[in-house]
Amino acid sequence: MTNGDDVSTPPQSAPQGADYFSVFSLPRLLDLDMKAIERAFYRRSREVHPDRFAQASAEKQQWSLEQTSLLNDAYRALKDPIARTEYLLRLEGITLAEDAATADRQEKKNVPPELLAEVFELNMQLEEMRMNAQMGEDDPQLRRDLEQAQAEFAGQFAGIEAAIRTEWGKWDAASNSDNSADKQAAAERMAALLDKRRYVRNLVRDVQQALGN
Repeated sequence: MTNGDDVSTPPQSAPQGADYFSVFSLPRLLDLDMKAIERAFYRRSREVHPDRFAQASAEKQQWSLEQTSLLNDAYRALKDPIARTEYLLRLEGITLAEDAATADRQEKKNVPPELLAEVFELNMQLEEMRMNAQMGEDDPQLRRDLEQAQAEFAGQFAGIEAAIRTEWGKWDAASNSDNSADKQAAAERMAALLDKRRYVRNLVRDVQQALGN
C-alpha cells in the first residue's frame, strides 16, 4: 500500500462544482468515445482510490472519498446513453420528469397524440385481461392481441431510441458550430423523444404484467 508520504501531493482535483463532462475534461457532447472514457475512469480511479490515502491526513482521506464519489457518479451518468442524454438536457435547463413515479403520473395524463387510438384500444384490452384474470378465465384471442401489441410497442421503443441517437449528431454539430438555435431545437426534440420513450416503456411493462411475463 502507498504510504502517506507518497500522496503528499494528491492528483489534480476535479474543478469545484464540476459537471460530469468536465470531470473527464469533455465538452458537452453526446456521441462520446466510451472506450476512452472507460480507460480514463479506471486510471483516475486508481489515482484517487481511498486505499492510496489510508495513511494520509484526514483531510486527504476526505478528499479521496469525495473525488471517488464524484468520479463514480460521473462515469455512471455518462456510460449509459439515455442517462447521458437526460443529464446533458438537465444541464442545459430542459425540464424532465424528476423520477419514475412522477413520470408515470404525467404520462397517464399526457398521451402522445399519435398514440391516442392505440393507447385507448390497449387500455380496453388490458382491463378485459385483468377482469378475466380475476375470474380465472382466459381468452386466447385477447392474449394474442396483447402479444401483438407488445411487439408493436417494443418496436416503437427501439425506433425512439434510434431517433434519440440521430438527434445526438444534430446536437453535437450545433454545439461544435456554436449554433444556439439549433442546439435548443435539438434539445427540445430529444426531451420530447425521452418523454415518449418513457411512455412507451411503461406501456410495454403494463402489457408484460398483464400477460404474466
